Order: sequence, then structure tokens, then C-alpha cells
Amino acid sequence: MEQVQAVSAGRVAAVLGLAVSVMFVSHGGPLLNSDNRGESSWVSSGLQDAAGRTVLCLCVVAGLLVLGWLYRLLFSPLELLRTPDQVGYIVPDGRCRAQAVNDVRRRRKIGELPPVYPNGWYCVLDSHQLQRGGRAERHGARYVRSPHGQQVAVFRGQEGKAHVLDAYCPHLGANLAVGGRVVGNCLECPFHGWQFEGSDGKCAKIPYAEKVPDFAKVRRWPSVEVNGQIYVWFHCDGEEPQWDVPEQSEITRGEWVYRGRTEHYVNAHIQEIPENAADIAHLGHLHQPGMISGVDLRYTKNRAWEFMQHEWKVEWHPEPEPHTHCSQMLVKHALHLFGLHWSLLDVSVVARQTGPGVVFIRFDHRFLGSGVIMHCVTPQEPLLQLVTHTIFYQANIPAPVPKFILKSECIQFERDVMVWNNKRYNPNPMLVKEDSAIQRHRRWFSQFYSENSPRFQYQKDSMDF
Repeated sequence: MEQVQAVSAGRVAAVLGLAVSVMFVSHGGPLLNSDNRGESSWVSSGLQDAAGRTVLCLCVVAGLLVLGWLYRLLFSPLELLRTPDQVGYIVPDGRCRAQAVNDVRRRRKIGELPPVYPNGWYCVLDSHQLQRGGRAERHGARYVRSPHGQQVAVFRGQEGKAHVLDAYCPHLGANLAVGGRVVGNCLECPFHGWQFEGSDGKCAKIPYAEKVPDFAKVRRWPSVEVNGQIYVWFHCDGEEPQWDVPEQSEITRGEWVYRGRTEHYVNAHIQEIPENAADIAHLGHLHQPGMISGVDLRYTKNRAWEFMQHEWKVEWHPEPEPHTHCSQMLVKHALHLFGLHWSLLDVSVVARQTGPGVVFIRFDHRFLGSGVIMHCVTPQEPLLQLVTHTIFYQANIPAPVPKFILKSECIQFERDVMVWNNKRYNPNPMLVKEDSAIQRHRRWFSQFYSENSPRFQYQKDSMDF
């Protein structure tokens, strides 16, 4: 909703500017002087009036556009949504991006992969993306891919509770979220009007049938709405949730407010992404150059950017019982400009991973306040992950501060994406003793796989963007 308001502000500014322009030009008075002193006076006066009104109109339009830009900077959340082929690839001259990306995906060696869909909680939507009631095109229901590559319909009933059902109607297979309608706390099929309860998936009404059969139902997925996000539980054996998504109390109490989100697609196995937390050595190499050096790894080490360097001190460890499904990454960040340590910019970060797909990255700064980035990984396909970063920050801190933090995180993350999109998974890596945390992380992460966890099966036609 806030994004729509930001876009509307820019459009309103443009429309007002055009309206003012038309008003001044059309009602600026006749070009012919009333005393009719001659042709030269008529032309000179008319041109001067027209030029003055044109300059004034341009100034008004420019002023409104500047006000719109300031409004977005100071009040609107930052939202950066990348497409699957937008980040992490090198496009040769003369090739279109989609073709170059598909070539990389086809030719890359896959390696011997772990199961592709771990058991756990996964984020399907941010809460503000799901409105209450209405038709699907008005966000009454959303059609999304669930964590195991299937499709689900997410909708919010009239009582305000979010529900997650299988997307396809068991009657004749229509997609419930494409043209469907929220009726009370039910989702109505757009094809024949069958209505399914969000609470249990049972069919509540068939408009042309005398009786609704007991077996008429659609699968309901365990879900929870917390921290301004909607999560769905996946387990390959259909087991019930084995832990809860931890609540961030500052968000619940309204002390931290939504300041933006980013969205990326990563062409890699899901385990590669959280494994970065235990790969301590890569921080001092890949993420040492300042963020102004960009995300293209061919140029980040350019000597022109050496005046800005990041320093990282990191520890990773799994948590003991009863939170063995959690791990922590402790980070102390320092910034060096022209060889000098700027202590005012030191930041302490605690990244707590809960299960395979949710990480809470909490920031704490002496002057710039505190907040959290929720890093969520949701598999779309065996080797295609949707990664979102949603930031909530102290309400009394100006919006440009958390937006800058989110943008900085986005730049650092896109450097990783360039590696992930072009690497293969190595089940037996050649490690030195300083890499011991990587093996510990892999043993920890293996708890999210079961005997029946799905394995990767290569299908060439499904790999293209």
C-alpha cells in the first residue's frame, strides 16, 4: 500500500504540473494589446508573455517533481524488485540477456546435490501485500509458488486472518486465485462458484448442488502470520510444524515500522545461501571493497575504490537444545576510509537463522538506532530461490537511514548472487582448517532433510527464463 502511495505522489505531481501549465498558457490573456499600437508591439508583447508563462510553468513542474522526490525519500519505503535474469550474470556483447542467462543455466555443472526442498517454515508474502476480501486482481487472493515448487492461493478472510490453500480447485482444476473471490472466510472458485473454507479447506457451498459431499475439499497448508509476514510450513512427510517462527516483539508493539524490501532470484541450491554465514573467509575478500565499487565482480577490486574498505569479524555457531533448529552469526563491522577507522560507523549484527529459510538480521548502532532485516529464502524450483529482505526499523529514526542500510545490504547480497548463479555445488569441498565452520554448518543443516525429501531431477525445458 505504501508503494502505491509513493507512485501516486509522483503521478499527482506530474498531473498538477501539467494542469498549472495549461492554466497559465490558456488563461494568460490575449496576445493583442488593447490599444492596437502596431504589429511589432503585438508580437513583442505576446512573445514576452508566452516566454514568461512557459518559464513559470517549467519551474512549477520542476518544483512539484522535487517535492515528489523528497516525499519518496523521506516517507516512502524502498522497494527493489529484481527479475530472475537481472542480477548475477555477464552478458556478452551482441547477446540478449535472456539468451545469455539461459546458456549459463544449461551449461553449468550441477554437482551432486542434497535434497532440494528442506522441511521448515517459508515466507510466501509480506502482510501488506495481502488485502482483505475482494477479487484476486485487487489482491483479495494471491497466486504464489509454495516452498516445494507447487502452487498455492493465499487470501485474507473478512475476519482478517490469512489462509493458504492449494491453488487448483479439485472440481475441474481452475486456479482459485486467478479470478477467484473472497466470500466471508471462504475462497470462491471463478469457474463454477464452489466455495472453500480457509480454516480447513472444506467446501462450504456448491451453488447448483443440493448437498455438498463430505469429500469435497482442497488441501490447506499450515500457515502463520507474524512479524508482518505470512509463512507456510512444508514437510515432505506431511508432519505438523516442529517449531514456531519467533516473534519480533518490537514489530508487534509498533516500535519498529516497515521501511522497505528487496526481492532477488538466485539460481542455486537453497543450502548454498545460508552456508554463507559459516563461510567466514569470503567476507574478507568478496565483501571487503566499499559498496560504491558496485556488484560486478570484474570491477569491485579496481584500485579506484581502494579508499573505502569494509572490515568484518565473524563467528558462527549452532544453538543448543531446545533450539537446535537455530544458528547464530555474530558480526562486528568496521569501515575504513583512506586508511582511517571511522568508529562512529561501527555496527554490531546478530543474524539468527530459524530453520532452512528464515533469518533475522538484527542491527544495533549507538546513534542510528536498531532494527531487523528479515532474510527469507523460498524455493521456486529445485535450483531457483526467491530471496527477500524486508526491513523494520525504529519508528523515530528518519526513513533515509534504514533505506540506506537496506540498499547497502542489497549491494553486498548481489555480489553473492553473481557467485551463486555461476558456481556448482561441491559435496566434498577442499577445505583448510580455517574453513571448519562450513562442515559444521552442513552437518547442522542436514537436520532439515528427511528420507523422503525430494531430489533434483533435471528437466531441460523447465530451465529457461
